[in-house]
Order: sequence, then structure tokens, then C-alpha cells
Amino acid sequence: MPLSRRQFLAAAAVPLFAQPKRPNVVILLADDQGWGDLSVHGNTNLKTPNIDSLARDGALFERFYVCAVCAPTRAEFMTGRYHARGGVRGVSTGEERLNIGERTIAEVFREAGYTTGIFGKWHNGTQPPYHPNFRGFQEFYGFTSGHWGQYFTPELDHNGKMIRGNGYIIDDLTDRAIDFIGQNRSRPFFCYIPYNSPHSPMQVPDKFYKKFSGAELTLRATDPKLEELEHTRAALAMCENIDWNVGRVLAKLKDWKLAENTVVIYFSDNGPNGWRWNGGMKGRKGTVDEGGVRAPFLIRWPGRVKRGHRVKQIAGAIDILPTLTDLAGVKWTAPKPLDGVSLKPLLEKEAPEWPDRMIFSQWRNRVSVRTQQYRLDAEGRLYDMMADPNQTRNVAVERPEEVTRLRKAAARFAAELKFVPDDRPYPVGFAAVTWLPARDGNGHGRIQRSGRAPNCSFFTNWTSTDDRITWDVEVLQDGDYAAELYYTCPAADIGSTVELSHGTSSVSGSINIAHDPPLEGRKDDRVDRGAESYVKDFRPIRLGMLTLAKGRSAMTLRATAIPGKQVADVRYLILTRA
Repeated sequence: MPLSRRQFLAAAAVPLFAQPKRPNVVILLADDQGWGDLSVHGNTNLKTPNIDSLARDGALFERFYVCAVCAPTRAEFMTGRYHARGGVRGVSTGEERLNIGERTIAEVFREAGYTTGIFGKWHNGTQPPYHPNFRGFQEFYGFTSGHWGQYFTPELDHNGKMIRGNGYIIDDLTDRAIDFIGQNRSRPFFCYIPYNSPHSPMQVPDKFYKKFSGAELTLRATDPKLEELEHTRAALAMCENIDWNVGRVLAKLKDWKLAENTVVIYFSDNGPNGWRWNGGMKGRKGTVDEGGVRAPFLIRWPGRVKRGHRVKQIAGAIDILPTLTDLAGVKWTAPKPLDGVSLKPLLEKEAPEWPDRMIFSQWRNRVSVRTQQYRLDAEGRLYDMMADPNQTRNVAVERPEEVTRLRKAAARFAAELKFVPDDRPYPVGFAAVTWLPARDGNGHGRIQRSGRAPNCSFFTNWTSTDDRITWDVEVLQDGDYAAELYYTCPAADIGSTVELSHGTSSVSGSINIAHDPPLEGRKDDRVDRGAESYVKDFRPIRLGMLTLAKGRSAMTLRATAIPGKQVADVRYLILTRA
């Protein structure tokens, strides 16, 4: 179970001690980087020497499987269980939240005496107790949303408080992670660095982009007509930036003489976010074909993992938790059955006795099954992946018994983890402060989102007293809560009166101070971001104290007077328990 706020603060304040021989753990996770986006996998369009070095000095898994999109993979890594078991069924509007009853890898290692930190994209819940500080991480620096709208000096979350980042986000996250490692190098640490690139928006510093700007690319997508070359060039530049930052982490481990006793893992969360070279595999991000769910996975532990070892057996994100606990000698009891298995035997021997297994990929009621030799796709087609790794020839007619076996397995899996609409409210009052972003609310009437993807969007086009914004919340603790609204409003439209209500309680305030900053992000984009939202700086206004009673109902924001053409744009509602 997650820590209460009191337990978390107590744990963070008390020095932790553990067996000195236990290895440190560093996990680096890329966002939307395909299997083919590394030079170690044969891509000559870019160079990733630091990531490649993990394969040279450790092991590379040739067939490692994650999910079709971001949040589900993160949930499977966190729990060792298929994502739908933990309630993660989407990437935004609450569907990305990992159920509170799930035990995370960070909780397991913290309880074993490790200092735990996360630096980057969480994407498994925002409000406590879903927030990473309440899921086993003592230090958090990054953001909880699915994607962020600006990568240069962005707004970020540091242990529940919003602050301004420093420079390019991947560099900044790495700086913070290195600081964490340095501060904790005398005791075991668990450092998770989930980068948010090459996920869009396609932003990267000039020193990395100049190599790719206008460059001819030797390797192309299987169907070159589908490839957007500028997008590919930007993605490759972002991958080289990741590699540079991975090199910085590895160099510090060496400088501080930590490398020999640190397990380092590098992987990605889904297939590539565009049609580009990916070894000829079928599919990309969002699909459950090979190219959508096969990802890089490299692991190094000098002296314990054989140098240059290539693992041919299939494995997946569900295996990381049991593997790391096994390698580290961490004794724990899983409160719920795991889907993953420890890969330790595959790291210790070239050809251990290893039974064939099935790994399931599920996204939006589409299920694909992978065995060592075959893949049954979501339409029931069967491919011999040893003879036909690019899924070009359906062998279902030739292998009817295998088709029957895998179809039955897929049907059982789909029935057990059937997709259902998310009906979980957003908790208020578990911690002293609750953030309710626009992403988690609903606009009614003429109100619109600033972008199609809710993740870092804000509400706009609030023009009528019939319009309203609602959040489905459950108040966990009675009491008075100070309500703040983060808004923007041009000078010509100030003066609107807004009312916030929940149950029988309400509070009103007026927007009397103009704040009309420009949208940010466009000048830094290497390619057009399409329907994704730009961002801007929002200003808080205190509405007053709201008395809340335990229970579930809508938190409603509406305007009672609008002297101008609009009320305001809205990014956050913040509730602070008195």
C-alpha cells in the first residue's frame, strides 16, 4: 500500500541504512524511442555510443516487449503486472492512474533500505496518493502528465511544488539525477530517470539538431512515403541528446567508483512516434504489432552480467521488478500475483533451461500474443517471427493448432482484463494540497481545450454564464480548503465574477488583475506540433475558503458575471486544506 503523508515525511526524514553489498540501481527510460533508434541495433543514421556501451559491457535483450503507449508500460515496470490489472487503461483524463492497491518497485526498494528518486515523466497519476512521492519515491523532480508542452526552462513539479526548470529538460533532469546519486553515493540508491523525449513536441538544442538539419538519411521507413523526414531528423537529434546525457550519468558512476556495484538499465516505453527506420518491423507507437511493442533493453552490472551477452529469449517490462529484486537480493512479498518473472537466469548463463512463454500486448481492446517463435496479431493472423520478423506472411492456415492455442489464450486474457470506462474520482484532501489541472476536468457549454490532447492543455473560450468547468472529485477529509485558480485574462476582459461550488458550499471571487502572457513553444519546435497544446504562464488568484464535506460530487466552476468578451483561460484549480 502507498505511504500516508505522515509516513512519507517520516521516512524521508530518517536516515536509511542497508547492506553495503547491495547494488545501486539506475533505470533510464526513453519516451517514444523505437527499437531502431539506436546505433547498436544497426541504425547508421545516428550514433548512440553511450547507450551502446551498455550492450558492450553488459547484456542486450534482442526481443523485449513493452506496451503500445506510454503510461501502460510505466505501470507494468512499476508493478510487474499487466497494466490493466492496476487500472491503467489510457494516457490522460485519469485513465493513466495506477491503482492505490498496487505495490510499486519504488516501495519495495525503499522498504529494503534504498533511497529512492525519480527525475522525469511519471505518468501514473497526479493527485496524492497517486503522486510519485506517495508511491515510494522520496525525491521527485519532473512532471506527472503524459507529455509536456515546452522543453526549455519549463514549469516542473518538485516534490509537489511547481517550480521553473533550468534549461533543456532532458539536460536538467539528468543534472538533478546526478545530484541525487552524488548525495546518496554512500548508501544504496534507486534512481529512476524517465526521460520525455523523443516524444513531441519535437524540441532539441541547436548543438544536437545542426547535424541532422537537412541531412540525407540512409535508412528510411519501410514505406518511405509515410515518413515525415523533418520529424525523423528531430527525433534522431533528440535520441543523440539522450545518449549524451546517458554518458554523463555513466561517467559520474565511474568517477565516484560506483559503476562496479550499480545495475544500470536502459529501455523505452513503446515503438517509435513516427514512421522511420525500425528494422523493417510492422507497426509503430499505438499498435500491438512487433514494431509498436518491441523496445530496446540493455542491462549492465560489471562482474555479474556477462559482457557482450545477447539474450534471445522473449522478455518484457513486466519482468523488470522481479529481476531487479532478485539481482539485488531484496526480499519481499508480492501482495498480488505477478505476471513477470525474474530474468536473472538468462543473465547468468548463455543457454539456461527456459520454458517458452506468452507475452500479451493490449491496447484499446486489441490483443496480440507473442511466443518465442510466433505472433498472433489482433486480427487473428499468425506470423512465424523467426522466419518472418517483419510480419509479411500469414501462416495461420499452415499452423492451425498454434492459431487455436494462441486465440484461446488471447480470449482468456481479454476476458480477464476487459476494458471498462474509468469511473474513479479525483481525490481531494489526502494531502494538504491537491492540484486539479484542466486535463482532469471537463468543459461544458462553449468551453474548449487548448489542444486535442488533454495532457498539458488549458481551458479556453469561456464566454457565457451558462458555461462551466467540472472536476469529478471525492473529498477524503472534511474541512476548510483555500481555493486558488490559475488563470490568464487580457486587460479588456477583466472583471468577471466566478463561483466555485461543491455540494452545499461555494465561494466567489473576481478576476480584476490582467495577465495576458504569450503562448510558448512555437519558436522552439523543429516541426509543427499539430493539435497539441502550446503553453503559457498562468497567474494564481485566491477565490477564498471552501468548506468541503467527505464524499463524491462534482467540483463546479462557473461565472456569474462577464463584463467583457470572455472570463479567463484556466490551467489549474488548487485546493489547500487549512
